[in-house]
Amino acid sequence: MSATLFRTSAIARSALRARTSTKTAAMASMSFVRGKATLPDLPYDYGALEPSISGKIMELHHKNHHQTYVNSYNAASEQMQAAEQKGDIQTQTSLLPLINFHGGGHINHSLFWENLAPSKNGGGGEPSGKVKTAIESSYGDFNSFKTKFNAALAGIQGSGWAWLVKDNETGQVHIRTYANQDPVVGKYTPLLGIDAWEHAYYLQYQNRKAEYFSAIWDVINWKTVEQRL
Repeated sequence: MSATLFRTSAIARSALRARTSTKTAAMASMSFVRGKATLPDLPYDYGALEPSISGKIMELHHKNHHQTYVNSYNAASEQMQAAEQKGDIQTQTSLLPLINFHGGGHINHSLFWENLAPSKNGGGGEPSGKVKTAIESSYGDFNSFKTKFNAALAGIQGSGWAWLVKDNETGQVHIRTYANQDPVVGKYTPLLGIDAWEHAYYLQYQNRKAEYFSAIWDVINWKTVEQRL
């Protein structure tokens, strides 16, 4: 094994661990059992977000899709550990995209569930306090922010997420989109994420995803956004 390949793989693993550490510190609901990721419980019933999001979608999204990310992440992590013990650099390198994808899927969805709340528990409405101030500083007013956020969601080609993030260097908030299950990393802190994958809306809205993007604002949990800010 060449020294160059070894250094490249070591750097990649180091970067992945740094990203994972950043995300884990940013979110309370990413739980582990003996080092393994586990599916978090929802803080509400599957049907609690209706009519914005149907109970059937929530059940499939949580029990099937999120559970698959958890299972696949754990499997890839176990394979990585075995490859590390064997000194198999080629296998370790090939596993990095799987760990990033499924680990990102677990992180993103764990944050997403907390970003939602039934209207009776404070979901919907407009942000207040420091979140309102931050949004108005970057986007003028809440309606302008929502319009830009929905435009960002609609502009995602294929699958991905739109996030309201905080720039840790400037303290300002921005709307950013991420492809597939790429998590929010680096200098940004994830505040509010909306899933634009078809599995998040298609059973209820079919190809009318703009209706989903509009309806989900009625169940956004601004208290969680404020806690993250």
